[in-house]
Amino acid sequence: MSGNVVHLYKTPDPDPDSGGSGAGQGPTLTIVTDDTPTPTDPTAPVLPLWVRSSRAIRRAVTHEQTRTAARAMVRHSLYVVGGTRIVARRAWDGRTAARYERMLRAAEAAGNMEAAAEWEERGQRFREARHRRRMDLLRSPQTAAKGAAIGAGMGIGGLVLLGIAMAVATKHPADVVTPLMAVIEFINLMITIVRVVWGPALTIGPFLALLALWSVGAHQKAAPQWTLPAGARTGGGEPITPSIVVKALRDLGIPALRKAITEMGDAGAAMLSPIVIAGCGVEVDVTLPSGVSTVEVQARRRKLAENLSRHEHEVFITIPEAARTVRLWIADSGALDEPIGPSPLVTDETLTADYKKGRAPWGQDLRGDAAVLSLYQRHLLITGLSNQGKTAALRALALWAALDKTVEFRIADLKGAGDWAMFEGLATVLIQGPADEQVIQATEMVEGLVEEMNRRMEARRRDPGTVFVPLIGIVDEAQVAFMCPVKDEDGRPYGGSKATSRYFMAVRKVHNQGRAVDVLMWEGTQDPTDQNLPKLVREGAHTRASLALGTESQARMALGDKAVDGGAAPHLLRQGLDKGTLVVASDGIEIPAGQASITVRTHYIGDDDARAIADRARALRDGVTTLHATARDTAERDPLTDIATVLGDAPRLRTQEVIKRLSALNPEAYGDWSPVDLTRVLEAAGAEPYKSDGRMVVGRDRVLRALADRDADGSASAS
Repeated sequence: MSGNVVHLYKTPDPDPDSGGSGAGQGPTLTIVTDDTPTPTDPTAPVLPLWVRSSRAIRRAVTHEQTRTAARAMVRHSLYVVGGTRIVARRAWDGRTAARYERMLRAAEAAGNMEAAAEWEERGQRFREARHRRRMDLLRSPQTAAKGAAIGAGMGIGGLVLLGIAMAVATKHPADVVTPLMAVIEFINLMITIVRVVWGPALTIGPFLALLALWSVGAHQKAAPQWTLPAGARTGGGEPITPSIVVKALRDLGIPALRKAITEMGDAGAAMLSPIVIAGCGVEVDVTLPSGVSTVEVQARRRKLAENLSRHEHEVFITIPEAARTVRLWIADSGALDEPIGPSPLVTDETLTADYKKGRAPWGQDLRGDAAVLSLYQRHLLITGLSNQGKTAALRALALWAALDKTVEFRIADLKGAGDWAMFEGLATVLIQGPADEQVIQATEMVEGLVEEMNRRMEARRRDPGTVFVPLIGIVDEAQVAFMCPVKDEDGRPYGGSKATSRYFMAVRKVHNQGRAVDVLMWEGTQDPTDQNLPKLVREGAHTRASLALGTESQARMALGDKAVDGGAAPHLLRQGLDKGTLVVASDGIEIPAGQASITVRTHYIGDDDARAIADRARALRDGVTTLHATARDTAERDPLTDIATVLGDAPRLRTQEVIKRLSALNPEAYGDWSPVDLTRVLEAAGAEPYKSDGRMVVGRDRVLRALADRDADGSASAS
């Protein structure tokens, strides 16, 4: 508002003696704008000196350089104080049994009576040894005086004998005392040196002592955090030491734990195992004192992480085998935000797979070790919130399995975004899309797995030694199938979780008996609930993995109560930041003894790399015809045409492979076919199987020629 003010100044009345007529003239007002120079106003208020001085002093005191200098002065002063305290404590511990008393109290507080008895015995032995030393010290003056007298006499006698020898040799009797006088002169020289040095030593000695105390305090960082420089005061990435862990546990807010650690004093580290480096962090076992439950510590994960100067996701609490023990894995600050390396599937183009004996490279555990998963005869369930890497994690396992040419895939991608498009020519069935039509096809695909399973069970019953190739059915976004409201012509719903649900019952049947004949079910689903992931389905999976979830109840649905009670916490993973990080509960992956789950950071395989791996997998196969829908018609089939369809571009296929593909094409028509049925149809058409490399195969050219001959015969008959 100062720009709107017009300053008015009154011009003094003219001097009456100047000759001018001032009669009738009033005072003159002059308008002064901001551009007009104004005279100094002598009446303008001036701040008192004490106000200006106080402001200057405040600015000087609060200046950053002043504060830095003050912190440095306080810090180095406290280093001396802290060093004095540390040296005094060391001296006291060295001369008394205080150390043993502390360890005794720590063992008693931890409820370890055996260790307490051992420390009590050690303390008693220390006291006995100290008593002997003191008694020896009481007797030492008499012994020392006697020894000094004897030593002095022998020394003087020796010097006199040496002087006599010199006098005899030199013929000078005065040389008898020469050695004795030399010693006396040396003693006099030492006294002179001491007299010269003693004064400066008394002056410099205290400063050297202070410097030594300062060095001890600086090495131990015996100063408050606020006195440290800004770079060292943050505590980010602070190395984990026993004292830091004990202090973090003490301040956890558990009264019994705090009381026990307080009673332990400096011996609180006795409750810790050695801290070992584990990958991008450290690991330590904590034996809790009596009266403290492991559940209480697990429930305070965030507070424990903050006490350790870490984020919540950088501290993992698990329950090992030992009773009353928690295992802490503490990441280096910021380490979990760094990506892991690429998958071996990408870096090693010669890598192949072995479904039965091999393990799929999935990622790394928190210790930095490779996390490899066995897929042999194990149903799989992966769940998590949307856009957390579920499809990528599931697809990585399928890509590894595809490098075993014996594995057959039937895939239903109910998202339909092209995530599984690279399995064209690898999977015998590939359904893509989220519509009800795709759900119906996916349901019939799973029912086809059931029919194949039943056929294999019957073959196994006839011949117990029969070996089957692995058949893996994959349904990604399975929650779409469970929530589908469509019903078939008989009124049975495709979705749902009741006994009438076609998809639910088909999955349950595969879970119950499929693994025995290598028919497996893999499902990926998101945001699990009892409606979109029924209890019987999720409990039928042998390998259960979860990405970030919203609640603990969802974590229990995904992994089971045992895993969550043992420390599994996918609901504590950070949505969006911990993409690809899985908590896995399975006997197919190596889990530390006593734990029920393991956290895995999975390798991410992009679409381009996935297509390259799929190309390598296709090169291992003779050629696979991929169907994009399952046959649902019950009309009469043309076996010869269907055989030509499943042969695709392959010049020849083994008879068992042809039967398998026919079963996938139409389970109702070909689900119970055997090599005898196939041979009968082909011989009737003149395209009978033949041997190649010692195996019965079906030739594509023979089948196409038989079809052409049949069509020609049909045309001739019609004419």
